[in-house]
Amino acid sequence: MKIIKKNAFYAQSGGVTSVINASACGVIQSARKNKKYINRLYAGQNGILGALNQELIDTSYESDVEINNLKYTPGGIFGSCRYKLEDYRKNESDYDKLLKVFMAHNIGYFFYNGGGDSQDTTSKISKYCIKKGYDIKCIGIPKTVDNDLPLIDCSPGFGSVGKYTAISTLEAGLDVASMCETSTKVFILEVMGRHAGWIAASSALASSSRKKPPHIILFPEVAFNEKSFLNNVKQNIEKYGYCVVVASEGTKNKKGKFLSDSGSVDAFGHAQLGGVAPYLAGLIKSKNGFKCHWAVADYLQRSARHIASKTDVEQAYKLGSYAVDLAVSGKNGVMTSIKRISDKPYKWKLITVPLNKVANVEKKMPKNYISSDGYHITSSCRKYLEPLILGEDYPKYKKGIPSYSIFKNKKVKKIKI
Repeated sequence: MKIIKKNAFYAQSGGVTSVINASACGVIQSARKNKKYINRLYAGQNGILGALNQELIDTSYESDVEINNLKYTPGGIFGSCRYKLEDYRKNESDYDKLLKVFMAHNIGYFFYNGGGDSQDTTSKISKYCIKKGYDIKCIGIPKTVDNDLPLIDCSPGFGSVGKYTAISTLEAGLDVASMCETSTKVFILEVMGRHAGWIAASSALASSSRKKPPHIILFPEVAFNEKSFLNNVKQNIEKYGYCVVVASEGTKNKKGKFLSDSGSVDAFGHAQLGGVAPYLAGLIKSKNGFKCHWAVADYLQRSARHIASKTDVEQAYKLGSYAVDLAVSGKNGVMTSIKRISDKPYKWKLITVPLNKVANVEKKMPKNYISSDGYHITSSCRKYLEPLILGEDYPKYKKGIPSYSIFKNKKVKKIKI
């Protein structure tokens, strides 16, 4: 049977991570090994918009050295986007554009690297192409620092954010402990996590004892109680001389309103958050009178490739490579995933899950992962988290600065369609 070679399309979507380029590296290197099936691998400039606008990057112009260095490079090398495709049963305009671009450039493989909304996009495109009789294999590649994707042991990007958060909590805790006698009594670190408190939970890995930072963790899954919180802060200061708080940006009050809701939304309709740390600092200062310092990790937590988890890098790479292997074997409409086999030692294997089971589903922290008082994690949670931050995989340094990949990102000539 004659094999008809086709081109492949890969794109990055949503908020990037310190290891999403490791997945890109896996995809590109695997595509180059599968020349029997794949002619050229095109990347979308700025996610799915690259396909819609026919802004395709020909990755064949990039050297093997630069591609391999992607494993150590943060950000999204091809650019990302937040763009939501409507249901094709209501509006086919975007899908019609995509199909024309796919046909014009002989694209038979589609790889989309992102979170829940991105898996929804991949699922919709797969179903639409089936409906139109166009032969294309659509595979989702997971990514999200929030760790809120279902049917996967952990989301690529989370382990590295967890490592950064735990280390930052440890180091900042030592700083404030040094100053608490005559100066700062409270330090608050605000981390990402709109509806799931996984990142905030990872800060607990800074110490095995609640006597040391973080003393208080605020989760989106636990309603914020002002009186209880202030009393807890005061008690920790009385016991230890200071208090370190790690707060998820998605911390809500008992009415379900975000403490840091700015009133605006992103392209997916998600509330734009940020500002819970200064809110809490103001509350503590006004009610208890303690001097506070606060920090918002924001982009720093998800771009810190210099301190990434080796486990996270390895998983991100293999999930990307596996996607190509699946596609050329004929698989369609699935996301590459991870199944945990054991905790100690941490063992895992690659599996697939249906895209429609992942799309737009958020995995929140189980109740048995949150302490009874609602301000810390349990031993079960610690058992789950600890393996994910293991190992170091440092980038190469030049003159004291990490040496990251720089791509040519040469575009394919547009075809009139």
